[in-house]
Amino acid sequence: MATQLQKLTKRGGSNRWLLGALAAGLLGLGAFGMLTWRQQSAAPDISTMTVPVEETALTLRIAANGRVQPARTVNLSPKNAGILAELMVEQGDRVQQGQLIARMEGDDIGAQLTQSRARVAQAQAQLAERRAGNLPEDIAQRQAEVEQAQAQVAEADARVALADTRLQRNRTLQSEGAISLDDLDAATREADSARANLELTRANLRATEQRLGLSRSGTRVEQIAAAEAQVQEALGNLQAVEVRQQDTEIRAPFDGIITQRYASEGSFVTPTTSASDASAATSTAIVAVAEGLEVLAEVPEVDIGQLQVGQRVEVQADALPNQVFEGRVRLVAPEAVVQQNVTSFQVRVDLLTGQERLLSGMNVDVTFLGDRVENTLAVPTVAIVTQDGQSGVLVPDDRNRPEFRPVTLGIGVGNQTQVIDGVEPGDRIFVDLPPRDAQRWMNPNQQN
Repeated sequence: MATQLQKLTKRGGSNRWLLGALAAGLLGLGAFGMLTWRQQSAAPDISTMTVPVEETALTLRIAANGRVQPARTVNLSPKNAGILAELMVEQGDRVQQGQLIARMEGDDIGAQLTQSRARVAQAQAQLAERRAGNLPEDIAQRQAEVEQAQAQVAEADARVALADTRLQRNRTLQSEGAISLDDLDAATREADSARANLELTRANLRATEQRLGLSRSGTRVEQIAAAEAQVQEALGNLQAVEVRQQDTEIRAPFDGIITQRYASEGSFVTPTTSASDASAATSTAIVAVAEGLEVLAEVPEVDIGQLQVGQRVEVQADALPNQVFEGRVRLVAPEAVVQQNVTSFQVRVDLLTGQERLLSGMNVDVTFLGDRVENTLAVPTVAIVTQDGQSGVLVPDDRNRPEFRPVTLGIGVGNQTQVIDGVEPGDRIFVDLPPRDAQRWMNPNQQN
């Protein structure tokens, strides 16, 4: 530098101003260096780098992702294969439990229903006849038949007496030689015929008297029981046909909304084994019905122990970022789900608000609200540092330089962390550091 100044001096007075400027610059650099050294040595202004420790109320909050889905959903299909004759709903329609949604063709079932009803009527009429017994006219007819049989017996008895008398006389005449043996044989045969006819008329009288007795005593219990059994059989057949007819009618199993329509009138539809799973809809289903909305959240394993049924929940949809809806934990799954080596539990959340705004399939952010801690010390989470494995905060020393102080931490909620021990209300802690101190705490091995 001295050699350069000598060269500039020898060049004449025209360059003297340059020497003065150079000297002034050197003096300025020296003054700037002195000022910088003094500023670094002086205590820094920490008013904008620290915040006071304050008492506040903290509510435990557990965040998770979820999806809006129907609380209950089902695919409706017929019990028997057939042609879809009529469809009464469209996608988006609201339906009531038991409402007729669709009807399958069933003309043959209508004919069978008419026949079954006729058989029931016939069996019931026969039973009524058995229970009512015989009419007075029937009893009078049976009595007349008995009287007629009795008269026939009397007549037959008289013929026997007459035949015996003739036979006895003919025996006397034959012994005297007045008639031939053939005439005696004829008289004998006549007497035997009369006795046989008498026995026949007496048997007929007994049968007629028995029929009269049955008419007077009414229908037998066994006959009534048989008629009752016939009625039950006819009713069972009728009920089976009615069930088949009801199976042609597709009705809503609960109040809900038609979310999907899979078939049209005239389509051939068959039963499906996946009728209870809306996500497995097939071409055999007619429509899908859903009831209500809920949120299915995936909660990490480490947080599941802090959840319980009935816990309050905040729900915020990606499609509605400025609205927060309320919910309540309805069910915590008893078994974990492992996806891509990540273990989580499904939690179902009932929506208390937002049913009219949220739609099935929306992605949502779910926040589970836990216990609320009143009047506790909290510090910004960014103020927490670690030294030798110990958590703590940085507080100003007597020169307003950061000094490590160990603390005992509690729950963390958002950007705040509870401090159980180590600081007092009003203590100031660093949330930002001067560049020199920041480098030191980024590299703890650096010395002052």
